[in-house]
Order: sequence, then structure tokens, then C-alpha cells
Amino acid sequence: MTDAATAVIERRQRYDLQSPNPALKYLEPRALLEAVSLVPAAPFLAKQAKGDGRQIMLLPGFMADERAMWPLQRYLQYLGYDALPWGIGRNQGRPEEDAGRVLERIDAVRRGDEPITLIGWSLGGVIAREVARRRPDLVREVITLGTPVEGGPRYTATSRQFAQRSGIDLDALEQHIHEINTHGIDCPLTVLYSRSDGIVDWRATIDRYNPQARHKRIRGSHLGMAFNPVVWRFVARTLAATSGRSGD
Repeated sequence: MTDAATAVIERRQRYDLQSPNPALKYLEPRALLEAVSLVPAAPFLAKQAKGDGRQIMLLPGFMADERAMWPLQRYLQYLGYDALPWGIGRNQGRPEEDAGRVLERIDAVRRGDEPITLIGWSLGGVIAREVARRRPDLVREVITLGTPVEGGPRYTATSRQFAQRSGIDLDALEQHIHEINTHGIDCPLTVLYSRSDGIVDWRATIDRYNPQARHKRIRGSHLGMAFNPVVWRFVARTLAATSGRSGD
């Protein structure tokens, strides 16, 4: 057994890594209620600190495209940030390949030598982390929403189907991801997660590799993470804190 395989087994046992409770998938339709709740929350969200004009790129989750991040993008633009779509269409589930495409996109849109902030939802957060790992000079900070850090697809509700469809050995992939994670990320990291996430087990979203990672537990679904007003408020406050501003 390789050192990576041994380390993965030890981590699995130490952190009780597992697939999410199957019952939680029945709570995922509340994503619609979370989106609807943006309406009564709008006055409060509008009072958050105005942005500093920095560039922010939003990366969608698996099988989603720019439209999934459009509401959050427009909100951040309202606050005064230069929020941009990732611009490469649907997330097809190729994070290492897509990280290279995102790097090309950043080179095409960024202003001078200014680093960019990345906000990634689920698999989009995996890509954001990989971009920051490869090119720390280009990334100011990373914020992830329900993103698996441990195991890739292994600790998700669709792990078995993914393995059957793709023919990928989940154990080998988990070892590969562990080896990648041992190469740290330098920029500030903010990790938003929900213990009632029905798609990605919350234990797998915790970043235990980078000591500067800041974690925030929220209440909500995985599918509604990008439409949850609590998430929007915390994202706004995180951005304000790193720019030295504050809001109500």
C-alpha cells in the first residue's frame, strides 16, 4: 500500500468521512424556498458594505453554467464589485482541465497586475482552489460554497453513479486528490458549508490542509447555496472585511 493510500484511509477514519445521509436528499427541494427568501431579505442585503471595485469571478457547480451564478453576480455588482462570469460555459466535471481554462480567462480579463477573487460553488470551488494553487500571483482570495475538499466525488450522494458512468476508481482518485491537497494554497480561504447538505457530506467540505482556512456553517441546502440570503450576506461581509470596510 502506498503512503498516499495509507494517509487516505487514516483520514477517512479520523474525520469520519462518508457519503451524506441519504435522508438529506429529501431536504434539497428547499433550495426553491431559499431562492424565494431573497425577496424579503433584499432590504437587509442592500445595506451590506459597498464594494471596493475589485474583480471577482464566479465559478458554477457541476453541470451548471454562468446562469446559475448570475443572481449572486448581479448582487455583487450592485454592491460595487466588478463581478464576472467564468465565461467557459457548462461545468462538465473536468476540474484540472477547467483550471487551465479559467487561468486563460483570468489572463484575458484582469486589470493589469491586480489579483482576482474567486467564488466557487461546489465543483466550481474545486476549480477555484486549483487555480489558486497553480498561480498564487493571480488570486487574491477564494470563497467556496459547499465544495468537496476531501475525496473529490467520493463523499457525495452521486459517487456510485459517477464511478459507474466514468469508469473511475474512486480510491485512486481520492489518493490523487489528497496528494494535490498536500500542496498548500497561499491566499485567504473562506469555506461555507451546511451540515444538512444532501449532496456533499459536510465533513468532506472542511479544509484541514490549509491553516488559514476560515469556516462558516450555514443552514441550507446544497442546491440552494448560491441563492441563500445567509450565504450572500456572509460573502458580502467576507469581501468587506478583506477590503477594510464594514456594513450593517
